[in-house]
Amino acid sequence: MQGYNKNRPRNNYSNFNNYDKKPRENNNKPQPQGLQVFVRDGEDINKALRKLKKKIERAGIIKEIRDRQYYEKPSEKRRKAKKAGIARWKKRQRELEISR
Repeated sequence: MQGYNKNRPRNNYSNFNNYDKKPRENNNKPQPQGLQVFVRDGEDINKALRKLKKKIERAGIIKEIRDRQYYEKPSEKRRKAKKAGIARWKKRQRELEISR
């Protein structure tokens, strides 16, 4: 006999609802994912690379990769965030002192 589970299906047909299904896409072309840089005719490839690097930096992809490279305990995250907040506050105070 099964124990009481409030999350269990009520009947045998609960897995057949149409609300969870995603609409099918008819096109067979693979959809591009991520960032795109469009290169015009005659445009320098170095310029396109600079555009890509700028987009990657703005999206924060490199920072996220570095953050995910190693596991960081939640307590370490809080400590880092608090330390960064104090540094920002001190920097702002220095800037206010200089502007006076």
